[in-house]
Amino acid sequence: MDNIYLTIYNQLVQQIESGRLRPQSKLPSEYELTKMYDTSRETVRKALNLLAQNGYIQKVKGKGSFVLNVNQMEFPVSGLVSFKELTQRLGKESRTKVISLKAMAPDESVAAHLNISPSQPVWQVIRTRSFQDEAIILDKDHFRQDIVPELTTEICEDSIYEYLERRLDKPISFAKKVITVEEPSEEDWELLDFDGYPMIVVVKNYVYLEDATLFQYTESRHRPDKFRFVDFARRYH
Repeated sequence: MDNIYLTIYNQLVQQIESGRLRPQSKLPSEYELTKMYDTSRETVRKALNLLAQNGYIQKVKGKGSFVLNVNQMEFPVSGLVSFKELTQRLGKESRTKVISLKAMAPDESVAAHLNISPSQPVWQVIRTRSFQDEAIILDKDHFRQDIVPELTTEICEDSIYEYLERRLDKPISFAKKVITVEEPSEEDWELLDFDGYPMIVVVKNYVYLEDATLFQYTESRHRPDKFRFVDFARRYH
């Protein structure tokens, strides 16, 4: 049957996503899979190649195919999506906890990031993001107060972007992102369910309105095992 490789692929995907095949476990060999599905090695290889292409397995030359951790949220590097939108799209339970919300004069670093005067007030919002009862993101946001005149804990726990676009009629257009890997800070250890990881993924966001006004600088600190940062690239000729 021409599409038997899709049958193999779909059955293995189901086993991986359900947890029956656990991360880092080894798949049956190509020979074993040909016997299990009564098919050719070429068909099995097509199924395995599709699994590898879609991020379900890693093929290691001379050792076999190993299951990857698919319980990660795909974070679009080139997209601009709120945590609320991301978890709604995944259909997963999430929670945002506001650690701190205050209007303040920015320090020199924040003022430089936002390209404003140190005397120009900003909102500082510190939030943790929990996914399936684990705090896995620490967001440290700064918003220009002349652009966002009012913020409340309720707005910050729901969606600041939704508030800006729907209630203040200030469409958000684009962002520049800088991604680094750093050692966890004391604040990371204190506020996140960190589980002993020796590094944290830091995404610095510079977010602009539709009129190209830079209004937000965010340092978003992600537990490394829970995300994969995904982009789409096209080669132009």
